[in-house]
Amino acid sequence: MYAIIEQGSKQYKVAEGDCLDIDLTDISPNAKKIKLDKVLLVSDGKKVKIGKPYLKNAKVTASFKTTAQDAVVKGQKLYPAHFRRRKNSKTRIGHRQKYLQVVIDKIEA
Repeated sequence: MYAIIEQGSKQYKVAEGDCLDIDLTDISPNAKKIKLDKVLLVSDGKKVKIGKPYLKNAKVTASFKTTAQDAVVKGQKLYPAHFRRRKNSKTRIGHRQKYLQVVIDKIEA
């Protein structure tokens, strides 16, 4: 069984037991689970349910590996650069995105 969920502005294909890095959201520091209720599609191998745009009464439950504070991980360091030719103008800045690391526990449809 798998599902396609929307979290933030991205879509993910998830199955039970998958480890996933999602965009950082506001959660309480002592939370143990998170509900992802923007489910676009659920398939169990035989039947496929497609939402318009989301499925009603469908949700995906995910838990953190440790605590919610320790589940925040940092992504790869990126260096966007702005360069204007013949103007002697260059800027280079660094950016490092933060993610929540979750494990998919249950898919309900």
